[in-house]
Amino acid sequence: MKAPPWPKGKKLVHLDLKGAPPREEYLHKLIDLFSHLGVDGLLMEYEDMFPYEGELKLLQAAAQPAYSPEQISSMQEFAKSKGMEVIPLVQTFGHMEFVLKHRSMWSYREVAHCVGTLNPHKEEGVRLVMEMLRQVVDMHPGLNTLHIGADEVYMLGEGEESKLWLSSPGRTVEQLFLSHVTTVAKAIKQQWPHMNIIMWDDMMRGMSPDTLKDSGLVGLVQPMLWDYTPNLDVEKTVSLLEKYHRAGLTDLWAASSFKGSTSVYTCVPRTQQHVDNHLQWLKVAASLSGGVNIKGIAITGWQRYDHMSVLCELMPVGLPSLAACLQTLLHGQFSAEAQSKVMEVLGVSSVEVEAMERTSEAESLFPGRRLAELIVELNSLLNSEDVRFFEDNIYLDTLQQKVEAVRKEMVRLYPDSTVQEWIEEHVSPVMAPLQKITEDIGACLKEMVP
Repeated sequence: MKAPPWPKGKKLVHLDLKGAPPREEYLHKLIDLFSHLGVDGLLMEYEDMFPYEGELKLLQAAAQPAYSPEQISSMQEFAKSKGMEVIPLVQTFGHMEFVLKHRSMWSYREVAHCVGTLNPHKEEGVRLVMEMLRQVVDMHPGLNTLHIGADEVYMLGEGEESKLWLSSPGRTVEQLFLSHVTTVAKAIKQQWPHMNIIMWDDMMRGMSPDTLKDSGLVGLVQPMLWDYTPNLDVEKTVSLLEKYHRAGLTDLWAASSFKGSTSVYTCVPRTQQHVDNHLQWLKVAASLSGGVNIKGIAITGWQRYDHMSVLCELMPVGLPSLAACLQTLLHGQFSAEAQSKVMEVLGVSSVEVEAMERTSEAESLFPGRRLAELIVELNSLLNSEDVRFFEDNIYLDTLQQKVEAVRKEMVRLYPDSTVQEWIEEHVSPVMAPLQKITEDIGACLKEMVP
């Protein structure tokens, strides 16, 4: 069924850099492709790839160098030249694992065993968050929109200071959450009065309109409602958006997904699942009452579920899905015309990366296409019965050759640490037992020969 195309508003692509950060040249090629696909902006989740300085220098990644200030400046200039704005996403409450994992930051945790959640009672914690934001804003001249995260604030209210705070009559965990977010948002507005502030909505979903009205957040933040499922509940989502609107949170965003959301350990995405998610979002947009203002949609591409998790699908295998999702939004359906446009731009015969074949040997707008092809071939080999129930060394030799081809191509686009991690996650669990069996067979055969 055809819905109206996505209403006016920005179409952002989320770049999750907490895993598999692209090399600078590849990042620019991705931005160039995004511009041809109709993307208006980048939601940049730098995490430990941002070049924090001073006391925050320890937040920089250890596995590979963080991007330099010059690289971040160059990326912004290139995006701007392609008509795209850059919106940094800096976590300020939950999912602060990359900060709170460091020994010197342990005291800022809500509870000792939850690495991701900030203690909302410490002034030093707010100062820490504001210093992170200051460094990010300073490196983005002319910035007018910030995303402060605030999703999945696990274990909130479980810390000793929170328990004491909650022991006063009438106080709730909802108020505790809203209090911290309001403090951060007000501090941002005081420092940068022109700044628009986006935040994830999930912690507010169960709150009443009155609770939200009384929170002090009205006029300060723009909630971004995220749902990445192919069977998104349209009625429930419309109801949530209209509740936020009634509470006075009049500027709202949607967030969908093109990769990194089907399971924590996925190698190759299924485009249709992500297209279905966008078809549901189109129904949501078409069902909203006239006064609800959707500022835009962020199409997320998660690289890890969180800082401590394994790698999800790499960007090259996700690009057919991203292109298909964007065309779905533009056409109001995933029509033959939409599919044709994807295949034309990427130079492939199918929107499903596992089925795609090149339609031209010429260089297409598909950056990383060769790596995507090799990953699909390797994934097929890793899951084939030939490998699972092999009888000689041919399969192991074939597998080793394919792994080396993937390694050689991947290192052109990603840091060595990413290549090593990807192979350890996706190849070693299959390859190591096969090598052991081969060695054992060889040893047995020697004993059998006189």
